[in-house]
Amino acid sequence: YGKDRADAIFRSFNTEIKKDVQHIDELTSVFVQQTRYETRLQILHFLFGIANADGSISDSELQKLSQIASGLRLRMPDFESIKAMFVKNTDNAYKILEVEPNASENEIKAAYRKMVKKYHPDKLRGQDPAMIKGAEEKFREVQKAYETLMNKK
Repeated sequence: YGKDRADAIFRSFNTEIKKDVQHIDELTSVFVQQTRYETRLQILHFLFGIANADGSISDSELQKLSQIASGLRLRMPDFESIKAMFVKNTDNAYKILEVEPNASENEIKAAYRKMVKKYHPDKLRGQDPAMIKGAEEKFREVQKAYETLMNKK
């Protein structure tokens, strides 16, 4: 029930985002009204996964995802953090933790604690199992980014 339902929702969402821009705004507006911020982060994470299904995310897909994130009223650092989990480059660990490359060890630790609070799967207790799985994936990415940066310091 959970995974199949989530898959159906996101297939429907993916079909809808290919339509007219005004319709996307209406659709994201419904999500803003009916879901918590953490759930909207999960939606964006799943959409990045769908966009990355072929192994890469095109510029046009990134534009759509950015538009959706804006419509979902997600903060730009959250968008960049999720994007960094899928679009690989050397600065991703910094983007995932939302810190600058010159951040101190204490700033990295503080950012890590903030991200743990934001993305910990326990925040979604009682939600759909697919949402919890997405949170677990993001949580692992946050941990990996933290380890990468701490090993550099």
